[in-house]
Amino acid sequence: MTNQNIPTEAEVIGWMESLKNWGRWGDDDQLGCLNFITPEKRKRAAGLVQDGEVVTCARPITTEMAPDISFQVQRYMVDSGEGRDTDTLERKASRRGAAEFVGLVFHGQTITHIDALSHYSWNGIMYNGKPHSLVTAREGALSHSIEPTYNGIVSRGVLLDIAKLRGVDWLEADAPVMPSDLVAAEKAQGVRVEEGDILLVRTGNYRRRLEQGGVDRSVPTVACHVACVPWFKERGIAMIGTDTSNDVRPSPYPSISSPLHILSLVTLGLWLIDNANLEDLAKACADRSRYEFMLSMGPLRLMKITGSPVNPIAIF
Repeated sequence: MTNQNIPTEAEVIGWMESLKNWGRWGDDDQLGCLNFITPEKRKRAAGLVQDGEVVTCARPITTEMAPDISFQVQRYMVDSGEGRDTDTLERKASRRGAAEFVGLVFHGQTITHIDALSHYSWNGIMYNGKPHSLVTAREGALSHSIEPTYNGIVSRGVLLDIAKLRGVDWLEADAPVMPSDLVAAEKAQGVRVEEGDILLVRTGNYRRRLEQGGVDRSVPTVACHVACVPWFKERGIAMIGTDTSNDVRPSPYPSISSPLHILSLVTLGLWLIDNANLEDLAKACADRSRYEFMLSMGPLRLMKITGSPVNPIAIF
């Protein structure tokens, strides 16, 4: 990667205007780039199913303590199976099952989740020019929430394995994914990213986390560089997902903390899948020498929420 490949901060800020999809699907549009997933696109995706094998692209959600967990998941049992054998007859009659409370913050660098278009803003403005003040402390996301995805998201998925392309287990923090990597991976894998696709990019970050027993969060994070965003728009992808939190950290730009999030969610209306598990998927693709598949996910039908935990399922 050379310096001329890296956009300046002024160029990135300029893209926030020049790459806008605002108004493309109407002034009140809530779907953004998900509009690229048409019924015909879903039919073609279903035609990719050949052997019927399924592969999860989600990380497990654990309530155990770990050094690199963004926000600790909380769990307590409302009722359990303990003491059932010594309960009184009256108590046995009223204890009918086990249940628990689970509380979590899915945004962060741990849980596989979708970012809705209300998750980020730039200068107080969300996608399509809506004020971020529509996300309120009392009522939640009154616009651009996860709700428009309630019928599920199904399309052609494409995996570009950049770690494999570079011949490493995982990418180092000083070598983020650039547009040239995406094009090279397409050529090496014999696949082309098309309009309406859900693009998954493997850096090996999750493999590193598994092998090292967690990753020190003070260590810089590799991801797709914001330089990839014009390429995302050119190809007309519906979603971008990686095995990272989808931004180079720390940010290379002093005044833009999460440039890929901002340009994707706010400027393009491009939905994000953060913290995917792409290890099993990479193996399944390599075993078949096929890097396209049907991808299906059902976000929780949450009301006025800025995203959702999700379990993307690749179907071969």
